Amino acid sequence: MTEKFAVDLGKLAASQALYPKESMLAVEERRRSLFIGIPKESSFQENRIGLTPDAVKQLTDQGHRILIEAGAGIPSKYSDNEYSEAGAKIVYATEEVYDADIILKIAPPTYDELDYLRPGQTLISALHFGNLTSDYINALLRKKINAISFELIRDKSEAKPVVRAMSEIAGSTVMLVAAEYLSSSNEGKGIILGGITGVAPTKVVILGAGTVAEYAARAALGMGAEVRVFDNHIYKLRRLKHNVGAQIFTSTLDKAVMNAEIKQADVVIGAFVADEGQITCVVEEGVVAQMNPGSIIIDVCIDQGGCFETSEITSHSRPIYRKYDIIHYCVPNIPSRVPRTATQALSNIFTPIFTEYSKYGGINEVLFMNEHYRSGVYIYKGSLTNAHIAKRFGMRYKELGLMIAVRN
Repeated sequence: MTEKFAVDLGKLAASQALYPKESMLAVEERRRSLFIGIPKESSFQENRIGLTPDAVKQLTDQGHRILIEAGAGIPSKYSDNEYSEAGAKIVYATEEVYDADIILKIAPPTYDELDYLRPGQTLISALHFGNLTSDYINALLRKKINAISFELIRDKSEAKPVVRAMSEIAGSTVMLVAAEYLSSSNEGKGIILGGITGVAPTKVVILGAGTVAEYAARAALGMGAEVRVFDNHIYKLRRLKHNVGAQIFTSTLDKAVMNAEIKQADVVIGAFVADEGQITCVVEEGVVAQMNPGSIIIDVCIDQGGCFETSEITSHSRPIYRKYDIIHYCVPNIPSRVPRTATQALSNIFTPIFTEYSKYGGINEVLFMNEHYRSGVYIYKGSLTNAHIAKRFGMRYKELGLMIAVRN
């Protein structure tokens, strides 16, 4: 009996030893070429593009086809010639780009651009939840496509890599903006952001304790400013203090304490993270009116409704206005201020994703094999699959996991 068991066990071990090789062969057989289209961005002040020329070369060397609309990379300082030499085909009509199976955009398609989409395509773009409407979702559903919001995509660690990268850029950039508008050359207070020996440091108040706040705090501390951070989540405040490596002042959203600090601040950064797509205004107009003249408000949350009662959307071409003699900088999409850096960050995220799509044989297969990729999908084969969007607009949705399981 013992000898027979040993023989059977040996046979079982031998057969299992073959499993990894069979699995690898299956993956190799499924690997296929992707057809990717990158249109020129038409949305106001969107200067980024999804892939750098280096990333395009990496993908075309793997056998993928890439169409890029002429001039798409120019706002990020990449020429058509650079993309052409990297292996992409430059096309001169927008509709030609939409011949591709996968469309990579930064801004959501406009209603006019939706007309170019056809059933079965996969759209990868932002969704901009703060400005989302039910009419727009219904228009996408009628196209019978797969739609992926890159703001929602998670990696294996459950982090949102695109949101994280853009937040790092925004957080670092806002302090450069603040320094610019504190100077007298821009009719500011005429003070340095930070401090020098014998002069009191600049006071910076940051509302929120997410990634934007963390990188804004890093930049402000590096310049020598005095930083105050407010957020209602103690764990976020604790994490921020740990990550910046400094014993900075932190507090929950105690109105009396927060308003007193804002009134004395030189710079106030609104950097709350929206839990349900919309930020609740927390700083009343009366508080802003009592701030010191020439102080600066930078509302990073403006594309989600803003967190100052006095906030109004501005643009990169006309970035500021004054109210109560307080400078307001309320430009949405701050990373577009530094589009080349932002493009490089996005490219570092999208290139491995496309490699995974190819490895598993396409979008359907990668969703079946990798659960963490499903987080970004909000439309699958023409059906709404995002519960939050469905709840917000009172729409019906289907469970993505069940749809994929039935298909496979």
